[in-house]
Amino acid sequence: MLRNIQALQATGQAANVASTSPKITPGEAQNKFASSLKGAIDQLNASQVASDVKTQALVNGEIDDLHDVMITAQKASITLNTAIEVQKKAVDAYKEMMRMQV
Repeated sequence: MLRNIQALQATGQAANVASTSPKITPGEAQNKFASSLKGAIDQLNASQVASDVKTQALVNGEIDDLHDVMITAQKASITLNTAIEVQKKAVDAYKEMMRMQV
């Protein structure tokens, strides 16, 4: 997508695309953001649950593939750490906007 925008900007067609794109109301933007955020949280939860299920199955002796369990746990850990960092950046951005003088 970024390459398409850069290509349009290089050819001078970006202004034409921007003027013909559909307008989004604040309510629609809020709903899209909320659904995107909920989807990301659901994916985070799903990765944590999958890790817990595989770990529990390993403990109970139902599976013996330690590598798969460790990979799943690491993926869940990375996903959680990414979510935490995104949350920190969002809070920092909010604080920065609150410091702006209007």
